[in-house]
Amino acid sequence: MSEAADGPTSPEFDLAFEPSYGAAVPVAPGVQRVTVNNPSPFTFHGTNSYIVGERSVCVIDPGPDNEAHFQALMTALEGREVTHIAVSHTHKDHSPLTRRLKAATGAIVVAEGPHRAARALHEGEVNPFGESSDLEFKPDITLADGDRVTGDGWVLETLLTPGHTANHAGFALENTGIVFSADHVMAWATSIVAPPDGAMGDYMASLERLLARDDRIYFPGHGGPVHQPASFLRGLRTHRRMRERAVLERIRAGDRLIPEMVAAIYRDTDPRLHGAAALSVLAHLEDLVEKGLVATDGPARLTGVYTVA
Repeated sequence: MSEAADGPTSPEFDLAFEPSYGAAVPVAPGVQRVTVNNPSPFTFHGTNSYIVGERSVCVIDPGPDNEAHFQALMTALEGREVTHIAVSHTHKDHSPLTRRLKAATGAIVVAEGPHRAARALHEGEVNPFGESSDLEFKPDITLADGDRVTGDGWVLETLLTPGHTANHAGFALENTGIVFSADHVMAWATSIVAPPDGAMGDYMASLERLLARDDRIYFPGHGGPVHQPASFLRGLRTHRRMRERAVLERIRAGDRLIPEMVAAIYRDTDPRLHGAAALSVLAHLEDLVEKGLVATDGPARLTGVYTVA
C-alpha cells in the first residue's frame, strides 16, 4: 500500500511495469510473480504474489480473496508441492487468500504474527485503516528477525521491517541477493505510514536495517523490481527527512494544525489525496514529539495543536 499523496518515486515506472494478470511471470531463477487484478491509487497495478522454488515451493503474499487470482495461483502451482505460505503483513490486499490457499495445499503459514497496531488508539481516535486490516489472519509459525524458512533448494531469511504496519516483514532469498520487500520499499511510490497501524520511527529504523545489508534487487508487493536498492534506500531516507524538515518549517512558520501543514506541504497534490497526506504528517509529528522537537496538547493526533518544543 503506497502513499499515493507523495506520488511515484520514478515517474517513468508506470510504463515499465506490465502486470500480466493471471500469468506466472518468471522474474529470477526459481522465482515467479503473479499479479492480482486489483489496481487502485494505493496498490498501483495490483498486489504481487511470488512463487519461490521449483518442485517444492513457497508462496509469498497470496493476496486478497480474489477468485481469478486464486485460480491463477493454482494453475501456476499445478504439479508442485506448496510447503509454505509466507505473509509479509496483514493488510487485506496481501493476506486474506492465505486461508483458501492453505486449505487447498496444506501449506504451513509463516509470518511475524497477527495484525496489530503500532500503538494503542487514543481516546476518541478511529483507525483510518481499520477496515483494511485482516484481523482474522493467524500464522501457524511466528517469525523473529533472522529466522529462516527452508524448502527444497531455497531458504528465506526473515527481515523484520516494521513501519508500514507493526508486523511487516520482508524475506531475503539466501545466496541470491534478492529481497521480497513487500510494502516497505517499492519503486513506484513511497509506502504509506499511517498511525496507529504504522509508525515513522519504526519505518526509518527499518530503512537503516536494510541499508546495513548488501542486496542486489528487491521484488516489492506492488509494481516492478527495485534495482540498486542501497542507492534507492538512501533516496527514500532523504525523502522522509525532507518531509520531516518541511513539517518542522511549517510549525516554525506558525502552522499549528495538520490541515494547515498539509495545505502548504502538499499544495501541488490532488486535494482528494490530502487525507492520506494528513496521516503521513501525523506520523512525522508523532516521531518529532517522541524526539522532543515538537510539543502538542496531549497525545499526537490528527486534531492536535502543535508547537516547537
